[in-house]
Amino acid sequence: MNLEDRIQSFTKLGNFFKQFSTSKIEKIGESENNKLFFDAFKMQIERAYESNGWFTKENVLKAMESWANALTYDNLTKWTSNYTFNAEPKIVALVLAGNIPLVGFHDFLSVLISGHKVIAKLSSNDKYFLPLIAKFLEYNNPSFKNKITFTDKKLTQFDAVIATGSNNTARYFEYYFKNKPNIIRKNRNSIAILTGNETKKELELLGEDIFQYFGLGCRSVSKIYVPNNYNFDLLFNALFKYKNIIEYKKYENNYDYNKAIYLMSQFKFLENGFFMLKEDASYGSPIGSLFYEYYDSLSNLKRKLIVEKEQIQCIVSNLNEVNSVCFGQTQHPNLWDYADDVDTLDFLLKI
Repeated sequence: MNLEDRIQSFTKLGNFFKQFSTSKIEKIGESENNKLFFDAFKMQIERAYESNGWFTKENVLKAMESWANALTYDNLTKWTSNYTFNAEPKIVALVLAGNIPLVGFHDFLSVLISGHKVIAKLSSNDKYFLPLIAKFLEYNNPSFKNKITFTDKKLTQFDAVIATGSNNTARYFEYYFKNKPNIIRKNRNSIAILTGNETKKELELLGEDIFQYFGLGCRSVSKIYVPNNYNFDLLFNALFKYKNIIEYKKYENNYDYNKAIYLMSQFKFLENGFFMLKEDASYGSPIGSLFYEYYDSLSNLKRKLIVEKEQIQCIVSNLNEVNSVCFGQTQHPNLWDYADDVDTLDFLLKI
């Protein structure tokens, strides 16, 4: 199986995913793939919240919609065209997170597109979608059948590893996998830099970056930087369209709990009934809240963010002098937008 075969396989997967969107789930045609897999994927989408209460139907569909847009022939070709694919096939272990739907898919894709075999240890919070995807790939290209393994046991017999976890588990990973080529991912958060000149539309799009997946992703904006004397009414007014998020019970429970903590601790904060703003130097805000920090000059802020770049996944801004993503786009990375800014494909092709 050569690179072109692998690209074609994932293009088929992307086309299949296009039937599952936030606007509707619709079977298009009676292809063999639809006969074998459509109902299985639909059932798992409908039931995902039973194993993970944060995996609402809407959020699962958002994830699939994002991957449908990414897995096109043109995108896969553009992504892989910058590399030389002559690496000897190896076995790569994946230790995957489960904070948002399909969060480990990019690593899974990267290993297989590079021609390696994957042995994946799934998170208990997201353990059903990747095996379904594997069956789809194996049916469409039988060469994948000996290249994908899932395990819940101790990882053994592998040549390299990509592991994702918290800062605490990362220390364990670094020790346990110290003798293997590895990528170890720790906690990161995303931020936004506001100037006060943003349009209401831009701030509404920022709401997507804040509230999508309930703020649980590393690409979710958990902190904003604002100029001195920033008018927070601009932000509150724009984000009011997301007020219905409080109707989801798990979010409401977390919001109420964190609000109680803030009140008992006598912290100062602003709130509007469905989310809170708290001035805090930390990056990772609890569910239902958003941290903010003032800046006196953009040049000083940029220097600070360079020093602390290993805590930041991505930056949202409309400032040309900042390497940032557009408002509303944090949860829609390109294939070449690597987590932690570590080139996963380059790593895999050099092990």
